[in-house]
Amino acid sequence: MANGTFKIARNKSTGQLPIALLTALAIALILIGKAQITLFDQTRATVTDWAAPALQVARSPLVGLDRWMGSIGEIFTVYRENLRLKDENARLRQWRNAAIVLDNRVKRYQLLLRAVPDPQLSSVMARVIGRSNQPFLQTMILDAGKTQGIKPGQAVIDARGMIGRIFLTGHHTSWVILLTDLNSRIPVRIEPGNAQAIMAGDNTDAPLLDLLSQRVVLKPGAQVVSSGDGGLLPPGLAIGTVVSNPAGGYRVVLLADSASSEDVNVVDFKLKTEQPPATTPNDLPATAAGLPPAAPPAPVTAPVVNATPAPATPTPQPIVKPPAPQSPSASPPENSNE
Repeated sequence: MANGTFKIARNKSTGQLPIALLTALAIALILIGKAQITLFDQTRATVTDWAAPALQVARSPLVGLDRWMGSIGEIFTVYRENLRLKDENARLRQWRNAAIVLDNRVKRYQLLLRAVPDPQLSSVMARVIGRSNQPFLQTMILDAGKTQGIKPGQAVIDARGMIGRIFLTGHHTSWVILLTDLNSRIPVRIEPGNAQAIMAGDNTDAPLLDLLSQRVVLKPGAQVVSSGDGGLLPPGLAIGTVVSNPAGGYRVVLLADSASSEDVNVVDFKLKTEQPPATTPNDLPATAAGLPPAAPPAPVTAPVVNATPAPATPTPQPIVKPPAPQSPSASPPENSNE
């Protein structure tokens, strides 16, 4: 029994010795690491650089296996996405055919009615070279200016819809105020229904709608386009979709994303103001009604007044004769009643 007890005790002492050495070595390494941080960082970087090729070789099979396992799940996702895109493409082709038919019909109606065609739009392609999102100013900078014909007030659009308006131009650059900016207010039209409104930015992603008529009730999902009132912005530019505002009223979810726009078009639509022609005698109301024009009135001459007054002519007085005297022999007239 004594020998067995001694052997167990010796085995325990020999097992605890390496643990104590490892603990002391770990503490020493921690203390040295705290004291010599730069040395350990350099050593770690050197070991990592030396072992990097081996780690890449060892990791490449695992990366390939992980990619292959992930692609198995993506196969079904891609298949469903492919089916959805095919269905969407078929519906877009139908809408394209319908749009072509309606466009030809509108052109035929305009020809029959001799309607005035819409003015042609000219645009300049520009690239976004800067953005500035300050608390009270949301703008972007374009690499086109006065040299390219850019003018303040012109609309800026991308492939999805309207982004903003030019408000400052230089010789080779221009600044765009975004539709979401607090200082942006443009006239818009809501379709269907042709409801007129003002879209005002408030530094959020969805500008507010200020309806001009309080009796108009909008439905979420209605399309918002530019109205063209004022002759500055072209009518019919796509802007966004109407959504309900939790605080009351309506907001517009913009189609274009100014944060991801790179290439934009600056549309020139500012019409020149024509001066009305001078009024002619044929434009008078009497002549327009078919009546002969009235003769001009004869000139009135003022009487000539002499500076020296003429002497007054005396008026002759009538001569009154005295009554003749009566004789005493004359008898008085008889009374006719006797």
